[in-house]
Amino acid sequence: MFDTLRPGVKTILKNEDMAVDDRLQQVCKLLKSSVAHYDWVGFYFKNGDKEELKLGPYAGAPTDHTIIPFGKGICGQVAVSNQNFVVPDVSAQDNYIACSITVKSEIVVPLFVNGENIGQIDIDSNTPDPFSSADERFLEFVNEEVAKLME
Repeated sequence: MFDTLRPGVKTILKNEDMAVDDRLQQVCKLLKSSVAHYDWVGFYFKNGDKEELKLGPYAGAPTDHTIIPFGKGICGQVAVSNQNFVVPDVSAQDNYIACSITVKSEIVVPLFVNGENIGQIDIDSNTPDPFSSADERFLEFVNEEVAKLME
């Protein structure tokens, strides 16, 4: 499945007729509509010089979590650790910020530009423990492609 999505992601991101945020929005929509266990797909980016993340383009239900302090929740932890974070069961996480009562699991993969963590892609799933190493590798690919726009 992910192999068939890679060319679509590249095509969207290479479309210079669209603004970068619009391209990221299209990628979010593509992933949400194409992967059954991706119920919310979004990007968070470092908010200037502040130690916080700001919500960028996303696809899914609106969220109140438009600003996330570094260290808080899964996204905030990834901003500090610079590591992928797969959460098979969000109810087992002490430092979890619930976006929706339907969310059962989450995966967050940091986005690096020239070695600096500038943001992340965040996926929420209403399915318990659906994420595999294939999801991680695919989302790393997505972020590598997005990074090319941000350099």
